[in-house]
Order: sequence, then C-alpha cells, then structure tokens
Amino acid sequence: MRPTGRLHLGHLNGVLKNWVRLQHEYECFFFVADWHALTTDYENAHNIRQYAFDTVVDWLAAGINPGAATLFVQSQVPEHAELHLLLSMITPLSWLERVPSFKDQQAKLNDRDLSTYGFLGYPLLQSADILIYRAGNVPVGADQVAHVELTREVARRFNHLYGREPDFEAHAEAAITRMGKKNSRMYTTLRRRYQEAGDAEALERARALLQEQQNLSIGDRERLFGYLEGGGRIILPEPQALLTREARVPGLDGEKMSKSYNNTIALREAPEVVEAKIRTMMTDPARVRRTDPGDPAKCPVFALHEIYTDEPTRARLADGCRTAGIGCIDCKRPLIEAINAEQQVMRERAAPFEADPDLVESILVEGAERARDAARETLDEVRTAMGVSYK
Repeated sequence: MRPTGRLHLGHLNGVLKNWVRLQHEYECFFFVADWHALTTDYENAHNIRQYAFDTVVDWLAAGINPGAATLFVQSQVPEHAELHLLLSMITPLSWLERVPSFKDQQAKLNDRDLSTYGFLGYPLLQSADILIYRAGNVPVGADQVAHVELTREVARRFNHLYGREPDFEAHAEAAITRMGKKNSRMYTTLRRRYQEAGDAEALERARALLQEQQNLSIGDRERLFGYLEGGGRIILPEPQALLTREARVPGLDGEKMSKSYNNTIALREAPEVVEAKIRTMMTDPARVRRTDPGDPAKCPVFALHEIYTDEPTRARLADGCRTAGIGCIDCKRPLIEAINAEQQVMRERAAPFEADPDLVESILVEGAERARDAARETLDEVRTAMGVSYK
C-alpha cells in the first residue's frame, strides 16, 4: 500500500479486512510501498516518512498482527530494487507501455509529471515486489489483474532464458532420489501421467507432493517443478491473482470514497467527527422533505448500511425510507453508532503505538529483517542464473 496519509473506511472495507483474514490462512508480506509513492509524487517526498508511520498504525489498528504477518517498508529491503534492475534487462518496453493503468493514470493525473522511467517502470517494480518472495498468490481487485499477468509473463520469460542449466535432467533425477523411495516413485508416476496423457489432476498432485517435501533445497524443489512440465528449472514461480470481493464504499458525496475527492471518513476519527460527517452525508435526492418517500437503492447512506448494519435493521430502515415512516437523520443514527463502535476498537488498538513510535519502528525493523532473509534467497538464485554471482 502506498503511503498517502491516514487511511479511510474505503481502505478498511476494500483491503484491510481481507488482509486480516488472509494473515491467518497464508504466509503474508504486507509492506508500505514508499518507492511506488515516488513514481507519481516525487516532488512531495517530504511527507513519505510520516505517511508511512500513519499507514502502519492504521494497519495495526485494523487488526493486522505483526506476529502473524511480516510488515515492513519497501525501501528497507533493497533486494526489491536489485531484482527490479535485473528484470528490467529482459523486459520488453512494449510490455510496460501496454499495461492498462499506464495510459489511465496519465489521463487522471495530468497535473503531475509522469514522463519518467519510474512511472513507466512501476509495474515492473510491482513484479519484483511479488517475485522476490516467490509469492503463490497476490490479493488484488479486478483492476489489478493485468499487473499480476505482467508478473507472470516476466517470470515465464526469465525462466525460459535462465532455467536451462547444464545437465538439468541429471540434476533433476538426482533431486528425485533425495525424496525417498516412496515419494520418488509417486513423483515419477504422476509426472509420466501428466506428460504422456495430459492428466491435469496428476500435475496438481505432483505439485502438492513437492510442497510437502522437507528434505529438498529450494533449488531442487524449483528444479522438480520445472521437470514436471518438461521445461527447465523454475527459478521464479508464476503467481496467481487472488481476487478479492470489492466492497463499494461510498464517500460523503455519494462518489467512491477517496482522498482526492475529499469525501472520506478516516480510520480512528473522533466520535463527534464521525457523527458530524454522517449527518451531512448525501441521501436520496428525491427526499426533499421529511414526508417524501425515498429509494434505498439510490441512497449512499444505505450503501454503508449494507456494510455496517445487520439484516433486520436494514429491512426496517429500508421500509421506513420507502414509506417516509422515518427521516434521513433517523436512518443515519444506527450507522453512526455502528461506525463509532468499530472506530473505538481501532482507537484503543492504536493508542500504544501512537504513544510510543519506537514500537512501530521495532515492528518494521524486525519485519524488514525477515523479508530480507526471504528476498536474499531469491536474489542469490537469480544472480547465479544470470551469471552475475561472484561468490
């Protein structure tokens, strides 16, 4: 996530609640993308450090647990930059120019200087962010799938260029024997079934078998993944897009909640601020007077009720709106209470970190160390494959 200041309910319901769930299901790396912030806003870099702190405190307040996930700042793991550099040597310029967001962002951010390599190359930096950890899944919305697909293409090209090591088959066969007799026979059988009959189930079972092997080095495991499909060694696995349900969170004016629209409710807002903002929030334009019936489907407030209010309460409020049995302030009151109850929990979680910024710093330092351990392993493999390792 780019450091752009305090987060809001759109971030919470569109991203963070999903991260909170994923941290207990996968090994997760969550980082503040400070280098990415420079790709579109390099002239305002003086805010990045404070924004990074605010972002991490909001993560912690939302329930991200540094004991369950790795939290760090991108620039504290320089391996991201080195992999980005190495991948830039093999990535065709046309691949970057065709990324949908390249022209979209140029149109939307026409008040900024985007005629830089940093802006053109940021999708490749994203690819490096993913591939440096050999990520299996990347949680994204539908608008980011193209970035994951670019990452897959870059990984595929890299493996094609550099996965053809000398005596590959001999190394692969030696690795099979290190799996033990039973697992070796199973792997060989499943590989044959896939290569001779195209059995997709056999391929998936063989991949799962390799994931379970504790006595294989990372290099041997990736070598055997490649051997399964008849290719070379897979140095950089191709990630999958883990599509997340996108919650539409309306802003105070009915448009998408966004800082650029100045229509947000921030995380950890004071209760009176939340109440004041919700009370002035747009409703169905047809309800000019208290006695006018409304349509919940046309009311931004009701879209927030879909997130924050239980079904019986929503049904009662919807009926009251359609029949003019309640006014808009009556409809907003349960929403104010629900949002403030959630905010209270987040304010309490955030309090010790705001009081002692060193706690946040220690979390990020420890996270960066864990991230660097994982990143170095990948980078060592990449440098060796490309012939620029001098150990």
